[in-house]
Amino acid sequence: MAIKTINYQDKIFNLSYDILNPNQTKALVILHGWGSNKNIMKQAFNKYGKEFKHIYIDMPGFGQSDNNYILNTSDYANIIKLFLEKLNITNDQNLFIMGHSFGGKVATLLKPSNLVLLSSAGIVEEKSTIVKLKIQLNKILKFLKIKSLSKFLRSNDVQNYSENMYETFKNVLNEDFTDHFTNFKGKAYIFWGEDDTATSLESGKKISTLIKNSHFYPYKGNHFFFIDNSENIINTLSNI
Repeated sequence: MAIKTINYQDKIFNLSYDILNPNQTKALVILHGWGSNKNIMKQAFNKYGKEFKHIYIDMPGFGQSDNNYILNTSDYANIIKLFLEKLNITNDQNLFIMGHSFGGKVATLLKPSNLVLLSSAGIVEEKSTIVKLKIQLNKILKFLKIKSLSKFLRSNDVQNYSENMYETFKNVLNEDFTDHFTNFKGKAYIFWGEDDTATSLESGKKISTLIKNSHFYPYKGNHFFFIDNSENIINTLSNI
């Protein structure tokens, strides 16, 4: 593990990261999803793709990377961009940026030559009735200034996070990335879990139709389908 200090908009971020196969020319940057960390991604992919330089990053507020600020997805992308510049990683045909879930949105904003999406967020889906009721009740409690009860209605994704990370979660939760996917000009390789209930298979198919130069690969599994299919995913990228 290493730490790289990033100065972004006069704010300091200490990013924890790992690099495998450092002497390789082709680079694979791997971004985790919300509530996850680099170690989960590393456990899935580190055994495969030895022809790639693997770069695993804990994004601000996750794993061993700190965050004391309220951010949005663009902030995350800008911070990761500065991080890659510090590592002298250039955006050319040898660069692949992979993002799972929330990390997929960050990866998309980085506009790499080769975009790899794993059950990416970015398509706004219809909320369940229970979620809608929790949102309305939370608004009522906030209006009545009963903060202690409103915390119990938070998503499991943010139950144990600080207030600034909760506000960050609200900023990034329901973003419509339709235009970002439509305007993406590079190559995209989209991998998806057929039984995903966090980001549905239909969302994956829609992203594939929005990105002109894309390939879609459905797999059996849920939102973390890639854990059991990591070798196959890397082999697909290796043969590009």
